[in-house]
Amino acid sequence: MKTAVAKPRYGLICAAIMDTITNPYAWVGIIAGVLTTIAFLPQVFRAWRTRSTSDVSLTMFLVLVAGICMWLVYGFLIKDIVLIVANAITLVLASAILVAKLRFK
Repeated sequence: MKTAVAKPRYGLICAAIMDTITNPYAWVGIIAGVLTTIAFLPQVFRAWRTRSTSDVSLTMFLVLVAGICMWLVYGFLIKDIVLIVANAITLVLASAILVAKLRFK
């Protein structure tokens, strides 16, 4: 006799989100992701508003963007939605600062 396999109620992404938000430990990662991501906003706004990035280290941002890319890849490899979302947004913000640094020399 074959046993019926229960189909997931949600799609894979929705299931990952539901698993994450119902895990109390995941909230530590969510809060950390939000805080480290929004930390870039003041620098992004300032760089684009003033068109000045003289105090921003190009080397530091190149290494930082490479590190964020690696965290993003790692998030995909382990299928961790918190790592994926936080690092995808952080990558966009850090890249905006990097583009400003290269553009507003």
